[in-house]
Amino acid sequence: MTHRLTWQGAGQPEAQLREYLLLALERSGVCVLLQSATQDYLYLANLPPCWSFDPSDGAPSDAALFGDDLATRLRLLKLDVLASGETRSLEAAVGEDGLFGFRVEPVDGFGSDRHLLTTITDLTEKTRREKVLRALLREVSHRSKNLLAIIQSLAAQTARHSTTLDQFLARFRGRLYSLAQSQDLVTQSNWHGARFRDLVRHQVDRYMPQNGAAVEILGEDVLLDPNAALHVGLALHELMVNAVSFGTAVSSGPPIALRCGRVQEDGTEKLEIVWLESITPAPGHGLSQPASRGADQAEPRAEAHFGSTVLQRVVPAAVDGRAEYHLTPRLVSYRLVFPAQAANGHDDLAP
Repeated sequence: MTHRLTWQGAGQPEAQLREYLLLALERSGVCVLLQSATQDYLYLANLPPCWSFDPSDGAPSDAALFGDDLATRLRLLKLDVLASGETRSLEAAVGEDGLFGFRVEPVDGFGSDRHLLTTITDLTEKTRREKVLRALLREVSHRSKNLLAIIQSLAAQTARHSTTLDQFLARFRGRLYSLAQSQDLVTQSNWHGARFRDLVRHQVDRYMPQNGAAVEILGEDVLLDPNAALHVGLALHELMVNAVSFGTAVSSGPPIALRCGRVQEDGTEKLEIVWLESITPAPGHGLSQPASRGADQAEPRAEAHFGSTVLQRVVPAAVDGRAEYHLTPRLVSYRLVFPAQAANGHDDLAP
C-alpha cells in the first residue's frame, strides 16, 4: 500500500481535524466503509444516495445496503482480499446508467486484527463523458473519411478538366480553400453545421472583397447540416468564381440575387437555393460574341472549368437533391432543391 505524505501541526485539536476531514470526505463524493475481518461493519460515511440505510435498524450489512446480488459479489471479493492480502476492485451498475467503483483493501486494525477498507466512487459521469468522447471520435473519423472522399473526387475531376499543371493547381487550390472555409464554419458550430449566409459571405469576402453589395441575399438563413454545408459552399464557390472570372457587372445595383427558402414539392418540405446573375460581358470574355449565337454564347463560360459538373451532378447527388443550371448571354441561373432535413434551423432575413 502506498502512503501519501501527511503532516499535522503541533497542538491542533484532533476532534476539529476530524470534522474537517469528514467535511472534505463528504465534498469528495467518495464513500468509505470499514469492516472487520468477519465483514462486520465498524464505520460508514458518505453513502451514495442511490443506496439507503436506517441506523435505527441496527448495524448495516452489505445485503441491507446493496441488495443480495451485489452483496454476494462483494463478499467473495473481500474473502479474496483477506486471503491474498492484495487490493481488489469491481464495478457495479445501478439503475439505467449509474456506475460505481468499489475498491477493497486490507488495512491494519486495532491490535493484531486485519480490517477491510472499502472506498466507493461514483463513475457515472466519467463513464458518460467517455461514451460521448468515443461517439465524437467515431463521428470525427466518419466525417474525415467523407471529407477525404470529397477532396479525392475534386482532385480527379479537376485533373480531368485541366490541360496544364498550373491550371490544375490554381483550380484545385480554390476548391480546397472553399472546403476548408466551410469546414471551419462547421467546426465552430460544434459540428452542428453552418449558416447559409456565412457560407455566402465567405465566398464574397474572398472573391469580391470590394464589391460585397453586388450580392443580394434574400430568404432564410438556414442552418445546414455538415454535409450540406460543405457541398452548398462548394456550389457557391463555383458560381462566384465563374461570376468574377467572366466579367459580371457591379456598377449598377446588385447583379447577383441569391435566395434560400423552403418550398413544398411532392407533398414534402424542401430547401431551395436560387442564384440569379445578370451578366454584362467585359471585352475579351467568352460572352462578348455576336448576339446571333443565342444561348450558345455561354459555351466558352461553361467549358472554362468543370464547374457545371459540380453544380449539376456532384452537389445535388451529395445532398440527395436535384439542380438546374442555365447559361444565357445575359443571365446565369442556378436552382438547387434538396430535402429540408438538411436544415437544422433558420433565422428569417429579408422577405
